[in-house]
Amino acid sequence: MKKNIINIFLSLFSMVIISSCSGSGGFNMFSDSEDVKLGHDLSAEMLNHQNEYPVFRGDPSIKNYINQSIFQQILASSKIAKRNVYDYKIELIANDNTLNAFALPGGNVYIYTGLLKFLDSEAALAGILGHEIAHAEKRHATQRMTQYYGVEFLVGMVLGSQPSKIAEVASNLFVGLAFLANSRADEDESDKYSFEYLKDTRFYPGSVKFFFEEMRDAGLISSNSNKVATFLSSHPDPVNRIATTNQRLQSSGIVIKDWKSSDANLFKNEYASNIKNKLPK
Repeated sequence: MKKNIINIFLSLFSMVIISSCSGSGGFNMFSDSEDVKLGHDLSAEMLNHQNEYPVFRGDPSIKNYINQSIFQQILASSKIAKRNVYDYKIELIANDNTLNAFALPGGNVYIYTGLLKFLDSEAALAGILGHEIAHAEKRHATQRMTQYYGVEFLVGMVLGSQPSKIAEVASNLFVGLAFLANSRADEDESDKYSFEYLKDTRFYPGSVKFFFEEMRDAGLISSNSNKVATFLSSHPDPVNRIATTNQRLQSSGIVIKDWKSSDANLFKNEYASNIKNKLPK
């Protein structure tokens, strides 16, 4: 019995050292494979909460187009380190009243139809998807979980000795406690890597800021509207993030454009015909 306890301790110690060194910043109890498993478990749990996260049942060509023409192009960037480690895929949530997207550990990215209807270009969507991929790549969710729950709680979950803990984590996801409240540093890092990923694609690299610009121009950033409440609670300082992206563009010698630009590499016509106009009115 004592030997088994020692073996478990050594296994956990090894896992913790590997995990904490593999993240981009901060201690992380989870390994990459555990990020993937947790993401799968949470995705399955979400299917039991269809009132909160209804699966989009509309035209399947919308999801296929986003996946093939935008998502996979970003994942082909040489700067995506875990494309063959994480189970990257996209899902659409049928909720027109929410302007948001989020990533689960291990690569599942969810997009609300409300966000798809609000945006007006493939580049804007690419900027958001690059941002969510960066959250997964930099393992922000499981770093926050490690900080929030502590090692003792997570050891029980990782060892499988207390299966109810995954339900607790899942329920906290549903109220935004563990996953959606990204830190200012996490958001800035994800914006930065979205910018870097998009340099390797056909999309304008600074398009991570287009959503914020469109919200600003629509007067939504200071709004208490239900449409933006979730986004603003989990994505701090939209105006500052516009300025930071503009600084990155300037430092890279890239012309500063905004969301109203009609340049070809924003792909507005393609977005309208392949995504926006196919969504239910």
